Amino acid sequence: MNHVLSTHLFVSHRLTASGLEKIHQAGIPAVEIFCAKAHLDWSDKAQIAELGHWFRDSELKLFSLHAPMHTDDCWGRSGPQALISITELVKARRIQMVDEIKRSLDIAESIPFRYLNLHLGYKDEEYDERKLDAAFNSLEELSNFARQRGVEVILENIPNAFSSGERLVAFLDATHLHLGLCFDTGHANLGEGVEKTFEAMKPRIRSTHVHDNSGKDDQHLFPFSEGGVIDWKQTMALLRSGGEQFPLLLELKEVPAMTNPLEVVNEVFDRLENA
Repeated sequence: MNHVLSTHLFVSHRLTASGLEKIHQAGIPAVEIFCAKAHLDWSDKAQIAELGHWFRDSELKLFSLHAPMHTDDCWGRSGPQALISITELVKARRIQMVDEIKRSLDIAESIPFRYLNLHLGYKDEEYDERKLDAAFNSLEELSNFARQRGVEVILENIPNAFSSGERLVAFLDATHLHLGLCFDTGHANLGEGVEKTFEAMKPRIRSTHVHDNSGKDDQHLFPFSEGGVIDWKQTMALLRSGGEQFPLLLELKEVPAMTNPLEVVNEVFDRLENA
């Protein structure tokens, strides 16, 4: 399987050309960049220009971009006004949020990428049919905007009432939105289970987020690390059944005590391939 690393592993640090060079030197062929203000500020033209210049001269590929979830630099802790959600019911606020996501899509004009990974709502959000209408309106606009930049919007299964594998597929079937999906192993483990979620999403999967947890909290653990409970032999059998339909994309949380995380990332890729 093709290997991709999410820069979520370094999300507490500003993303720089030197940081990307370290990933490239580690032999990792492609990345997903995580949009978080303190890491990659999608509205910072200087940062985007610096990274774009570096990518043009590098063999490292930008496979995908993770859409921003907050407008502040502290993961929404500044207040609810910082949340970016396409399910927002107040139209004026939803337009503002869609515009923020559009700004992140504009990165494709400097650094081409294939997919924008987007959440349908936010963590633990309760079900509301009105919010599905809001999401449809948002996605119709965003998917058209993305296509004009050579990008496809994909939706990720997350822990909320809209975004189990089955409900994402039902939403796309009902709305006739021709969007792909990102299968997240850790989020599946918190909900319906890895196998059930994968089978529901399989025909539409375009990317993955591979990480582990205890089954109770969204920890983004390295696969095979202490505290994780996912059966990686079974999970890799499922992922391999998709052939080259999607990559093996690690979305991991930084471990401060880990002295060489990129070396461990490569070891994890090898262990997963041999599982």
